[in-house]
Amino acid sequence: MSLMDTLRRRIHLDGPMSVAEYMSECLLHPEHGYYTTATAIGAEGDFITAPEISQMFGELLGLALVQAWLDQGSPAPFTLAELGPGRGTLMADMLRATRAVPGFHDAMDLTLIEASPRLRNLQEIALAPYAPRWLPSVEDLPQQPLFLVANEFFDALPIRQFQRDETQWRERRVGLTDDASALALGLGAAAPQPALAHRIEDTKHGDLVEHCEIAAVVTEAIAQRIADHGGAALVVDYGDWRSLGDTLQALRAHAPTDPLQDPGQADLTAHVDFEAICNAARISGCAHTRLTPQGVFLERLGITERARSLASGLEGAPLDQIVSAHRRLTHPEEMGNLFKVLGLYPTQSPPPAGLEK
Repeated sequence: MSLMDTLRRRIHLDGPMSVAEYMSECLLHPEHGYYTTATAIGAEGDFITAPEISQMFGELLGLALVQAWLDQGSPAPFTLAELGPGRGTLMADMLRATRAVPGFHDAMDLTLIEASPRLRNLQEIALAPYAPRWLPSVEDLPQQPLFLVANEFFDALPIRQFQRDETQWRERRVGLTDDASALALGLGAAAPQPALAHRIEDTKHGDLVEHCEIAAVVTEAIAQRIADHGGAALVVDYGDWRSLGDTLQALRAHAPTDPLQDPGQADLTAHVDFEAICNAARISGCAHTRLTPQGVFLERLGITERARSLASGLEGAPLDQIVSAHRRLTHPEEMGNLFKVLGLYPTQSPPPAGLEK
């Protein structure tokens, strides 16, 4: 039975499902989920992330976390964690760039949060020399200093969508067309949504907003450890300060596709509401930085100087590759403005390098 058949049967029995439930089934179904079965990342997959574009990205993020570790007195032991590590490329680059820092690797407990057994196998190969361990969720992270990176993690968390109806909200739901041959979007009954009470002031009738409940849960677990024990987190993702409009999107073979077509066969994501992450961090007693464009962040960390170093003595295709990678990561018309960086840190410590209060 295909995932489409499974979803069709579920809708027949239980009625339309929320967009969040649909995303969860498409991405994490144990047999047909996208992250369970697909070769998602890389040229042969459906999308390419920043670490796959160039080693410079991971190197600079690793050094930014090392600087935060040094600024806080080099605590030992500490947890070095990544959420959704993909093929392990980002963490491998971070660890290579930080191996010469005295005491850093000796003090770290390398921990990965990954739901996909298939991706865990790839991470184990990439990070074998460092003996990582895997945990099912951030709530399982130990109570000790935490230095964490989350690159394109929050955008894959399931979202709910709500359309404003005067002073109430109607939830967008995934059901079936009249002939039950395909999936279709519809709206539930109007009802109050306490979590969206603050959005009445900046929206109008008919506006669509997105709400990611689990993002706050994840952030609170991270922020609590940083507030109580020290550490820092770097969140890199696309989105903006506050959600407005439909941002649910599907990507297959590096091209956009209909999110409701061929469930489980495409990557589903949505823009991150960074305001909600910051609110959750503050509730947990953790400070956060300003939201900074990725290009600005990487330039502050010295990506241009690193690119020049890597390009020294090269010519032809190898040189072109470095120039192209630098542009793609930093240029405003590429990933430079679309992707944002947010830092979480203890209130009594300086913000992570490359970011401002």
